[in-house]
Amino acid sequence: MSQNRITKLFKIKYPLIQAGMVWASGWKLASAVSNAGGLGIIGSGSMYPDILRQHVRKCKEATNNPFAVNVPMLYPNVEEIIEIIIEEKVPIVFTSAGNPKTWTKHLQEQGITVVHVVSSLKFALKSQEAGVDAVVAEGFEAGGHNGRDETTTFTLIPLVKEKLEIPLIAAGGIATGRGMLAAMVLGADAVQIGSRFVASNEASSHQKFKELVVNSQEGDTVLTLKELAPVRLLKNKFYQDIQQLYRKNPQKEELIKLLGRARAKRGMFEGDLEEGELEIGQISGLIHEIKPAAEIVKEIIEDFEKAKAEVASF
Repeated sequence: MSQNRITKLFKIKYPLIQAGMVWASGWKLASAVSNAGGLGIIGSGSMYPDILRQHVRKCKEATNNPFAVNVPMLYPNVEEIIEIIIEEKVPIVFTSAGNPKTWTKHLQEQGITVVHVVSSLKFALKSQEAGVDAVVAEGFEAGGHNGRDETTTFTLIPLVKEKLEIPLIAAGGIATGRGMLAAMVLGADAVQIGSRFVASNEASSHQKFKELVVNSQEGDTVLTLKELAPVRLLKNKFYQDIQQLYRKNPQKEELIKLLGRARAKRGMFEGDLEEGELEIGQISGLIHEIKPAAEIVKEIIEDFEKAKAEVASF
């Protein structure tokens, strides 16, 4: 595979990035993906600052290749997390859920490459104005926290590509090499993949959650809780409780009360499949096996090359 703007920017072999997912992407997953030629990301959203420092140090020991940290800016302790990233000399940061102007310049002054995750053309352009090095444009097929506009990846990528000058990474609904090729034909320089790596041996999510993902079918996920922060999750008892509350036309405070605290940890990390928040993408219906992250990367790249050869013969 030839080099492009993203592989050169990140100094990686393949234009394939593993998403920084809460409760799933610790140092084991990030280092495995980086060692396989992609870019692994540690998801700091589920980590206290001292835990993040441990994960960064373990990741450095496990790989000599570049890796990144994802920082959701709406989380508490964000200032402390940024300082740890700088102190530990993390080469790349993916920011999300906040204003890219807040930290971009500060991080870049420390020699860190900054990427911002968005769900619309409007915020992609704001990110470019803020000076980020690249943008992840994520369609609403993606798992976890998401855009309110429900713009699909197939629509979002060409819309952003038409106006954006900096490198573009596509995310949402991509789990195969064919999906990767399609995203790049639409204008992406690389892809970011989350759900497929949840079903990997190295993901820190609970085994029961991984098994539920590989057994899920088309239509088993839904985007909900738009009044708080839109989230795509698997339908379970917690989701049915949300639906029951919606029938009463609830106030925002009632939804917050039902959500409570640590609902995602309970589901994805502790394995409570009934009461937990089980965040995963629509593409989970196409994921059928839990396997090592290196095998997943190899499979995606082989599928990409095969699909590219087939398209060339059209």
